[in-house]
Amino acid sequence: MTVEMVTDIMQEAIMVILKTAAPPLLVSLTIGLTVSVFQTVTSIQEQTLTFVPKAVGIFACLMLLGHWMLNNMVTLMTDLFSNFSVYIR
Repeated sequence: MTVEMVTDIMQEAIMVILKTAAPPLLVSLTIGLTVSVFQTVTSIQEQTLTFVPKAVGIFACLMLLGHWMLNNMVTLMTDLFSNFSVYIR
């Protein structure tokens, strides 16, 4: 196994991680920003107000995109395990 092969595997794994983690993180960021603007406009300074909307938003995101996210991870692992004999040499 060469350094180039390891680098390619690491690059592919990092890209899958970023693609998989991006949707829930963006949903959480958007909801947090919206609630923060709402708190600023209404002068409500409750720290726990963002928790429930974020939890609901992330849950909805996982319900909608969970199948796609799992397929990305399974495809990566299938590719790694199917080429395992190449990596051993």
